[in-house]
Amino acid sequence: MRVLSARRLRSTRKVLLGVVGLVGFLVVWQLIPTLGLIDPEYLPYVTDVLARLVEEFRDLAFWRRLGLTMTAWAIGLTVATLAAVVLGTIVGLVPLLRRATHTMVEFLRPIPSVALIPLAVLMFGLQMRAALVIIVYASFWQVFVQVIYGVADVDSVARDTARSFGLTLRERLSYLVLPTALPYLLTGLRLAAAVALILAITAEMVIGNPGLGRMIELSRSAGDAVGLYALVVVTGLLGLLVNLVFRFIERRSLSWHQSVRGEEVL
Repeated sequence: MRVLSARRLRSTRKVLLGVVGLVGFLVVWQLIPTLGLIDPEYLPYVTDVLARLVEEFRDLAFWRRLGLTMTAWAIGLTVATLAAVVLGTIVGLVPLLRRATHTMVEFLRPIPSVALIPLAVLMFGLQMRAALVIIVYASFWQVFVQVIYGVADVDSVARDTARSFGLTLRERLSYLVLPTALPYLLTGLRLAAAVALILAITAEMVIGNPGLGRMIELSRSAGDAVGLYALVVVTGLLGLLVNLVFRFIERRSLSWHQSVRGEEVL
Protein backbone atom coordinates (compact mmCIF):
# COMPACT_ATOMS: atom_id res chain seq x y z
CA MET A 1 0.00 0.00 0.00
CA ARG A 2 2.85 2.36 0.88
CA VAL A 3 4.61 1.49 -2.38
CA LEU A 4 1.45 2.31 -4.36
CA SER A 5 1.07 5.63 -2.54
CA ALA A 6 4.70 6.49 -3.20
CA ARG A 7 4.24 5.75 -6.91
CA ARG A 8 1.16 7.95 -7.09
CA LEU A 9 3.02 10.74 -5.28
CA ARG A 10 5.92 10.54 -7.75
CA SER A 11 3.53 10.54 -10.71
CA THR A 12 1.63 13.54 -9.36
CA ARG A 13 4.90 15.38 -8.75
CA LYS A 14 6.04 14.72 -12.32
CA VAL A 15 2.75 15.99 -13.74
CA LEU A 16 2.85 19.14 -11.60
CA LEU A 17 6.45 19.86 -12.57
CA GLY A 18 5.55 19.39 -16.22
CA VAL A 19 2.61 21.80 -15.92
CA VAL A 20 4.76 24.38 -14.11
CA GLY A 21 7.43 24.10 -16.81
CA LEU A 22 4.87 24.50 -19.59
CA VAL A 23 3.24 27.53 -17.96
CA GLY A 24 6.66 29.09 -17.41
CA PHE A 25 7.55 28.57 -21.06
CA LEU A 26 4.31 30.18 -22.24
CA VAL A 27 4.80 33.16 -19.90
CA VAL A 28 8.34 33.74 -21.18
CA TRP A 29 7.10 33.44 -24.77
CA GLN A 30 4.42 36.07 -24.12
CA LEU A 31 6.88 38.42 -22.42
CA ILE A 32 9.50 38.36 -25.20
CA PRO A 33 7.38 40.21 -27.84
CA THR A 34 5.60 42.24 -25.16
CA LEU A 35 8.90 43.68 -23.92
CA GLY A 36 10.03 44.31 -27.49
CA LEU A 37 12.93 41.86 -27.35
CA ILE A 38 11.72 40.35 -30.64
CA ASP A 39 9.34 41.95 -33.11
CA PRO A 40 5.86 40.31 -32.90
CA GLU A 41 6.04 40.00 -36.68
CA TYR A 42 8.67 37.29 -36.19
CA LEU A 43 7.59 35.94 -32.79
CA PRO A 44 3.83 36.40 -32.35
CA TYR A 45 2.19 36.65 -28.94
CA VAL A 46 1.41 33.25 -27.47
CA THR A 47 -2.20 34.35 -26.95
CA ASP A 48 -2.56 34.98 -30.69
CA VAL A 49 -1.05 31.59 -31.50
CA LEU A 50 -3.35 29.78 -29.07
CA ALA A 51 -6.35 31.62 -30.54
CA ARG A 52 -5.33 30.49 -34.01
CA LEU A 53 -4.98 26.94 -32.74
CA VAL A 54 -8.60 27.03 -31.55
CA GLU A 55 -9.66 28.22 -35.02
CA GLU A 56 -7.70 25.45 -36.70
CA PHE A 57 -9.21 22.80 -34.45
CA ARG A 58 -12.66 23.94 -35.57
CA ASP A 59 -11.73 23.67 -39.25
CA LEU A 60 -12.56 20.34 -40.88
CA ALA A 61 -9.90 20.92 -43.58
CA PHE A 62 -7.23 21.01 -40.86
CA TRP A 63 -8.25 17.58 -39.60
CA ARG A 64 -8.23 16.20 -43.15
CA ARG A 65 -4.65 17.37 -43.66
CA LEU A 66 -3.67 16.07 -40.25
CA GLY A 67 -5.18 12.73 -41.23
CA LEU A 68 -3.10 12.64 -44.41
CA THR A 69 0.09 13.29 -42.45
CA MET A 70 -0.68 10.62 -39.87
CA THR A 71 -1.67 8.15 -42.60
CA ALA A 72 1.72 8.53 -44.28
CA TRP A 73 3.37 8.26 -40.85
CA ALA A 74 1.50 5.05 -39.93
CA ILE A 75 2.05 3.32 -43.29
CA GLY A 76 5.74 4.22 -43.42
CA LEU A 77 6.37 3.17 -39.83
CA THR A 78 4.54 -0.14 -40.30
CA VAL A 79 6.42 -1.07 -43.46
CA ALA A 80 9.77 -0.07 -41.97
CA THR A 81 9.12 -2.02 -38.75
CA LEU A 82 8.05 -5.24 -40.49
CA ALA A 83 11.03 -5.16 -42.85
CA ALA A 84 13.47 -4.30 -40.05
CA VAL A 85 12.21 -7.04 -37.73
CA VAL A 86 12.45 -9.75 -40.40
CA LEU A 87 15.83 -8.72 -41.80
CA GLY A 88 17.26 -7.79 -38.41
CA THR A 89 16.32 -11.18 -36.95
CA ILE A 90 17.88 -13.06 -39.86
CA VAL A 91 21.10 -11.02 -39.76
CA GLY A 92 21.27 -11.16 -35.97
CA LEU A 93 20.90 -14.94 -35.86
CA VAL A 94 23.73 -15.56 -38.33
CA PRO A 95 27.12 -14.23 -37.14
CA LEU A 96 28.54 -14.48 -40.67
CA LEU A 97 25.79 -12.23 -42.01
CA ARG A 98 26.34 -9.80 -39.15
CA ARG A 99 30.00 -9.41 -40.02
CA ALA A 100 29.33 -9.31 -43.77
CA THR A 101 26.70 -6.55 -43.53
CA HIS A 102 28.34 -4.41 -40.85
CA THR A 103 30.21 -2.12 -43.25
CA MET A 104 27.21 -1.74 -45.54
CA VAL A 105 24.93 -0.82 -42.62
CA GLU A 106 27.39 1.73 -41.28
CA PHE A 107 27.62 3.25 -44.77
CA LEU A 108 23.89 3.44 -45.52
CA ARG A 109 22.57 4.35 -42.06
CA PRO A 110 24.13 7.85 -41.80
CA ILE A 111 22.86 8.98 -45.22
CA PRO A 112 20.41 11.85 -44.54
CA SER A 113 16.95 10.82 -45.64
CA VAL A 114 16.22 14.33 -46.92
CA ALA A 115 19.02 13.86 -49.46
CA LEU A 116 16.97 11.06 -51.03
CA ILE A 117 13.93 13.27 -51.70
CA PRO A 118 15.01 14.17 -55.28
CA LEU A 119 15.47 10.48 -56.06
CA ALA A 120 12.09 9.60 -54.54
CA VAL A 121 10.38 12.35 -56.55
CA LEU A 122 12.12 11.16 -59.71
CA MET A 123 10.86 7.63 -59.11
CA PHE A 124 7.29 8.30 -57.94
CA GLY A 125 6.57 11.95 -58.71
CA LEU A 126 4.76 14.31 -56.36
CA GLN A 127 2.78 11.57 -54.62
CA MET A 128 2.54 10.04 -51.17
CA ARG A 129 4.70 7.12 -52.36
CA ALA A 130 7.65 9.49 -52.67
CA ALA A 131 7.17 10.56 -49.05
CA LEU A 132 6.81 6.93 -47.97
CA VAL A 133 10.22 6.11 -49.44
CA ILE A 134 11.80 8.73 -47.20
CA ILE A 135 9.83 7.72 -44.11
CA VAL A 136 10.55 4.01 -44.53
CA TYR A 137 14.26 4.57 -45.16
CA ALA A 138 14.74 6.75 -42.09
CA SER A 139 12.64 4.58 -39.77
CA PHE A 140 14.04 1.26 -40.96
CA TRP A 141 17.52 1.79 -39.54
CA GLN A 142 16.24 2.74 -36.09
CA VAL A 143 14.53 -0.63 -35.70
CA PHE A 144 16.93 -2.74 -37.76
CA VAL A 145 20.02 -1.91 -35.72
CA GLN A 146 18.20 -2.42 -32.42
CA VAL A 147 16.85 -5.80 -33.53
CA ILE A 148 20.32 -6.96 -34.58
CA TYR A 149 21.77 -5.96 -31.20
CA GLY A 150 18.85 -7.58 -29.38
CA VAL A 151 19.08 -10.90 -31.22
CA ALA A 152 22.85 -10.98 -30.84
CA ASP A 153 22.54 -10.30 -27.09
CA VAL A 154 21.02 -13.73 -26.39
CA ASP A 155 23.04 -15.40 -23.65
CA SER A 156 25.39 -18.01 -25.10
CA VAL A 157 24.76 -20.42 -22.20
CA ALA A 158 21.01 -20.17 -22.69
CA ARG A 159 21.47 -20.69 -26.44
CA ASP A 160 23.58 -23.82 -25.90
CA THR A 161 21.11 -25.13 -23.32
CA ALA A 162 18.23 -24.69 -25.76
CA ARG A 163 20.13 -26.63 -28.39
CA SER A 164 21.02 -29.42 -25.98
CA PHE A 165 17.35 -29.80 -25.03
CA GLY A 166 16.45 -30.04 -28.71
CA LEU A 167 14.26 -26.94 -28.93
CA THR A 168 13.07 -26.20 -32.42
CA LEU A 169 13.86 -22.92 -34.18
CA ARG A 170 10.34 -21.68 -33.51
CA GLU A 171 10.62 -22.49 -29.81
CA ARG A 172 14.00 -20.78 -29.55
CA LEU A 173 12.62 -17.68 -31.26
CA SER A 174 9.58 -17.62 -28.94
CA TYR A 175 11.19 -18.43 -25.59
CA LEU A 176 14.76 -17.25 -26.00
CA VAL A 177 15.26 -14.71 -28.77
CA LEU A 178 12.02 -12.72 -28.39
CA PRO A 179 12.30 -12.00 -24.63
CA THR A 180 15.89 -10.86 -25.11
CA ALA A 181 15.28 -8.76 -28.20
CA LEU A 182 11.93 -7.26 -27.18
CA PRO A 183 13.39 -4.36 -25.10
CA TYR A 184 15.67 -3.47 -28.02
CA LEU A 185 12.79 -3.72 -30.49
CA LEU A 186 10.49 -1.45 -28.48
CA THR A 187 13.25 1.12 -28.01
CA GLY A 188 13.89 1.11 -31.75
CA LEU A 189 10.17 1.35 -32.47
CA ARG A 190 9.79 4.38 -30.20
CA LEU A 191 12.72 6.12 -31.88
CA ALA A 192 11.45 5.16 -35.34
CA ALA A 193 7.99 6.57 -34.56
CA ALA A 194 9.48 9.98 -33.80
CA VAL A 195 11.74 9.88 -36.85
CA ALA A 196 8.85 8.82 -39.10
CA LEU A 197 6.77 11.79 -37.92
CA ILE A 198 9.63 14.21 -38.58
CA LEU A 199 10.18 12.85 -42.08
CA ALA A 200 6.45 12.76 -42.89
CA ILE A 201 6.17 16.48 -42.19
CA THR A 202 9.51 17.31 -43.84
CA ALA A 203 8.59 15.38 -47.00
CA GLU A 204 5.30 17.27 -47.26
CA MET A 205 7.14 20.58 -46.93
CA VAL A 206 9.67 19.74 -49.64
CA ILE A 207 7.62 17.58 -52.02
CA GLY A 208 4.39 19.53 -51.63
CA ASN A 209 2.03 16.68 -50.75
CA PRO A 210 -1.06 17.81 -48.82
CA GLY A 211 -0.65 17.61 -45.05
CA LEU A 212 0.69 19.54 -42.08
CA GLY A 213 4.04 20.09 -43.76
CA ARG A 214 2.37 21.65 -46.78
CA MET A 215 0.30 23.90 -44.50
CA ILE A 216 3.48 25.05 -42.73
CA GLU A 217 5.14 25.87 -46.03
CA LEU A 218 2.09 27.79 -47.27
CA SER A 219 1.95 29.80 -44.04
CA ARG A 220 5.66 30.62 -44.39
CA SER A 221 5.34 31.73 -48.01
CA ALA A 222 2.28 33.86 -47.16
CA GLY A 223 4.06 35.57 -44.27
CA ASP A 224 1.46 34.26 -41.80
CA ALA A 225 3.65 34.05 -38.70
CA VAL A 226 0.76 33.32 -36.33
CA GLY A 227 -0.47 30.43 -38.46
CA LEU A 228 3.08 29.15 -38.90
CA TYR A 229 3.73 29.05 -35.15
CA ALA A 230 0.33 27.47 -34.52
CA LEU A 231 1.14 24.62 -36.90
CA VAL A 232 4.60 24.19 -35.39
CA VAL A 233 2.92 23.84 -31.99
CA VAL A 234 0.64 21.18 -33.49
CA THR A 235 3.66 19.20 -34.72
CA GLY A 236 5.21 19.47 -31.27
CA LEU A 237 2.02 18.17 -29.66
CA LEU A 238 1.95 15.30 -32.14
CA GLY A 239 5.53 14.39 -31.32
CA LEU A 240 4.75 14.48 -27.60
CA LEU A 241 1.66 12.32 -28.06
CA VAL A 242 3.53 9.77 -30.17
CA ASN A 243 6.31 9.55 -27.60
CA LEU A 244 3.86 9.13 -24.69
CA VAL A 245 1.90 6.42 -26.49
CA PHE A 246 4.97 4.38 -27.37
CA ARG A 247 6.45 4.83 -23.89
CA PHE A 248 3.17 3.53 -22.45
CA ILE A 249 3.29 0.52 -24.78
CA GLU A 250 6.93 -0.06 -23.88
CA ARG A 251 6.28 0.02 -20.13
CA ARG A 252 3.24 -2.25 -20.42
CA SER A 253 5.02 -4.77 -22.64
CA LEU A 254 8.15 -4.81 -20.47
CA SER A 255 6.53 -4.76 -17.03
CA TRP A 256 8.45 -7.98 -16.30
CA HIS A 257 11.81 -6.55 -17.42
CA GLN A 258 14.38 -5.35 -14.88
CA SER A 259 14.75 -1.95 -16.58
CA VAL A 260 11.07 -1.09 -16.06
CA ARG A 261 10.88 -2.70 -12.62
CA GLY A 262 13.94 -0.71 -11.64
CA GLU A 263 12.27 2.54 -12.68
CA GLU A 264 9.21 1.70 -10.59
CA VAL A 265 11.31 1.03 -7.52
CA LEU A 266 13.27 4.31 -7.80
